[in-house]
Amino acid sequence: MADVLSQSQIDALLKSMQGGGGGDSGSSDAPAQPEQKVAVQEEKKKSETPEIKYSKYDFYSPRKFTKDKMKILTSVFENYARIITSQVNGVFRVMTDITVMEVQERRYYEFVNSLSENDVITLVNTSMENYNRKLVPLMMYVTPGLVITLIDRMLGGEETVVKVKDGYRYSDVETALYRRVLSQLIHALKDGFASYISVNFEAYRIEENPTMMQDVGLDETVAIIHLNVDVTGLAVERIRICMPGTLLEALFQVMDSHRHLAKGYSYEDNRETILENIRQSQLPLTGQLGTVSLDLDDVYHLKVGDVIDMNKPKDREVKLYVGRQAWFTGKMGIYKKNVAIRINRRLFEEDDPESGELSEEELLSAQGGEETVLGG
Repeated sequence: MADVLSQSQIDALLKSMQGGGGGDSGSSDAPAQPEQKVAVQEEKKKSETPEIKYSKYDFYSPRKFTKDKMKILTSVFENYARIITSQVNGVFRVMTDITVMEVQERRYYEFVNSLSENDVITLVNTSMENYNRKLVPLMMYVTPGLVITLIDRMLGGEETVVKVKDGYRYSDVETALYRRVLSQLIHALKDGFASYISVNFEAYRIEENPTMMQDVGLDETVAIIHLNVDVTGLAVERIRICMPGTLLEALFQVMDSHRHLAKGYSYEDNRETILENIRQSQLPLTGQLGTVSLDLDDVYHLKVGDVIDMNKPKDREVKLYVGRQAWFTGKMGIYKKNVAIRINRRLFEEDDPESGELSEEELLSAQGGEETVLGG
């Protein structure tokens, strides 16, 4: 007699066939259902979990600069982005928001490959004080859309964003104005580095075909800085700066030397010079027998010949103050018809400056003290 399958068994059989399983009866399909559910759940979890993207590391060309160095460079260009934002907004009257997208160590060919034949880059000379070696220039590229917008605003244009096509070629007039625009951006580089090092930047050449430039080797290590320029919320432009590895090495070397000097490594070398300058300083010296408080009314009625009681004998030791600090004690007397004080003892920090009483040990040490006479 043939078995009659229920509707639930038919549905289970169809599901097992769609999932790749097999079975002739409902009894053989029943154990396979939980395993299929687990597999489906795992596939759903894998599809819902976002894939983590890792940057590829080329072991044939290892990184030349540490993360700390790249953080310093990022901080420098974050300062630079804030400075040129205010300059562009104030000088060219264009509302922009310039931020740092990324600062990465790359190979020079990656920077060149991102440019086309009609792109224009500016080569910038770098010079540092007391550094005589010639440095490889850095390169700056500004997208034509930003340059033409700033030129249009310089010539009295309206508050609009000029959009240009890819591969735009500057005219002779625009090239001359391009130099004016880039000079503002390049001059601000000095202020960006001011927190770490004093360095000067100056544009010296405009390269109209960067793919043919041979100043830097294609495999040389460089730092590529991408700046994002949001122009009045209507357009997004880019500024790319390429700093060769030899230039970065020189900058970081000078930064490290300045950092060591700031920590005090050169203190011993300058010690004699500092002390020599201090020796020529003039300080007020005051002798004080005692102090007394008087009412304003008593001071107002003082007359010539009145006596103020100091509550101390006249032969009591006098304190000598350098500025407001008590340094010595001594005896009042006369030297060459002038009022003078002979120094008997030097006060120390643990002594009470308000107390004129000396302990037995202090009196014993005072007997062997200096006998310097100060003329009044």
